[in-house]
Amino acid sequence: EGVWPLRPRLCKNSSGSRGQTFFFHVYFRSAAHTLEVADELRVGGVVVIEKYTEVLSQYELEILDVRRGRGAWLCETNQGLKLLREYKGTIKRLEFEDQVFTQLEEAWHPFVDRYVRNREGELLSSADDGTRWIVKDWYADRECNLKDDREVLRAITQIASLHKMLRKIEFKEEWNLGSILVQLPGDEMERHNRELIRARSFIRNKRKKTEFELCVIGNYDMFFEQARDARLGMKEFCERYGEEECYLCHGDLNQHHILMCPRDVAVVEFNRMHLGIQASDLYRLMRKALEKHGWDTELGLSMLDSYQRVRPMDRRERKSLACMFLFPEKYWKQLNFYYNTNKAWIPAKSTDKLKSLEDQEPARRRFIRRLMAECG
Repeated sequence: EGVWPLRPRLCKNSSGSRGQTFFFHVYFRSAAHTLEVADELRVGGVVVIEKYTEVLSQYELEILDVRRGRGAWLCETNQGLKLLREYKGTIKRLEFEDQVFTQLEEAWHPFVDRYVRNREGELLSSADDGTRWIVKDWYADRECNLKDDREVLRAITQIASLHKMLRKIEFKEEWNLGSILVQLPGDEMERHNRELIRARSFIRNKRKKTEFELCVIGNYDMFFEQARDARLGMKEFCERYGEEECYLCHGDLNQHHILMCPRDVAVVEFNRMHLGIQASDLYRLMRKALEKHGWDTELGLSMLDSYQRVRPMDRRERKSLACMFLFPEKYWKQLNFYYNTNKAWIPAKSTDKLKSLEDQEPARRRFIRRLMAECG
């Protein structure tokens, strides 16, 4: 049927359950540019065939190569690298992201994972089995290495540029979706504080306590005081300036969503983009990097400096950033995880993480004090 002059590839993957081995056969047909993938699962000599997907035929793309990615397919095409992934969100959400990317491209040249429209001009394509798929631009480059100071500062500079451009985009009434209008940090901290109190109360009422629970009792007051002060500061900020300080944010910024390209830095996975406080994007990336560097104060201030060279922050915004750092997020995560899971067996690593947080606390507090001083 007019197979392209590319030989079918047999790729082995031993990640099946119970140690089974999967084989992926990839074929290309020039007539419809259709990708067919069949999984051969060998169990007791019996071969079970499962057809995977046939959606690339709906796009004006010439497929050169296909390989497995993390929860997706990476496709080498005549228009560059693309990513094919099943989509379970709404079309309105896709249209929102695409409209933002269009406005960004009119004023800037961003390295983002923009969606590719199919032959019908749609962002979403359906397979025969009813599943829905998206194709978007992708990059073969590696993630940001948080242990490399220079890479972190490059990433921070790109985030500042992205934020600067996002601030110029006027929010449209049609974008009033639940996934875009999210809870402000002050309300989120208030909820987290209630969860801390609930977990501590549960532990105090236990007669026989584990090492983890004794550790919580020992350091709870110190961390909860920080949580309470952070919530008061952030609540005040949100009540006084929240609405006027709300702009489009990435919403899930970490090293996995920042790719270091030779000529620029790509920012990907905008599926949590929302209207909020942009300092929260900066906080997430800075915190991840500072944890890798033992809360190095000079590195933290250098990151803030790199950001402000591109997009200066006023005193009140810097103060909101300081409140985010003051809130003991890692501590809350450990207690919330404990409270919502099986308490009969607590992993040793959970206790180790709590002890590690206590060990890092002096360096963390030094950084927060310097950051507070920067607020004036």
